[in-house]
Amino acid sequence: MTTKSTTTIDKIIENLIRIHPLLTKNLNRSIRTKTNLNPGSLFILGILNRNEMLSMSEIGCKLSMPKPHVTAQVDKLIAEGMVERLFDPNDRRIINIKMTEKGKNDFHQIKMEISTELRQNLKKLEEIKLEELLASTTQVRTLLSEIMTDNSANTGTCNKI
Repeated sequence: MTTKSTTTIDKIIENLIRIHPLLTKNLNRSIRTKTNLNPGSLFILGILNRNEMLSMSEIGCKLSMPKPHVTAQVDKLIAEGMVERLFDPNDRRIINIKMTEKGKNDFHQIKMEISTELRQNLKKLEEIKLEELLASTTQVRTLLSEIMTDNSANTGTCNKI
């Protein structure tokens, strides 16, 4: 690896480290004003929204969340009537999690409210800046997905995206 590549990688790492708190701060503020659920619970609902049913281990793997943390979050979501536990008919040791209709409806509503708030903030940008942000976020998402997919194929770990 060349010195130039190492410098580029170091700058990318620094950017990613700086982006994370900015996203977290803005998203968490929006989330906290719209629901009593914490971000971890919403991430679980989001991953279940994209995948009809997942095991506890798959949820933890896709979200890089320790299994005890997944269990605690799922317990809260069950208490809210948003998800349910289902035993795998082929292996009773596997517990699958599925969103209920209430969970789907509530998640959709929360997502719409958060999107409305974020939309208001994004409207402050000029059209050219919006186009730049769209291109940048699309590219970052694509590249990070590629890195994670390659990493999981080589290590045998799950695909977290």
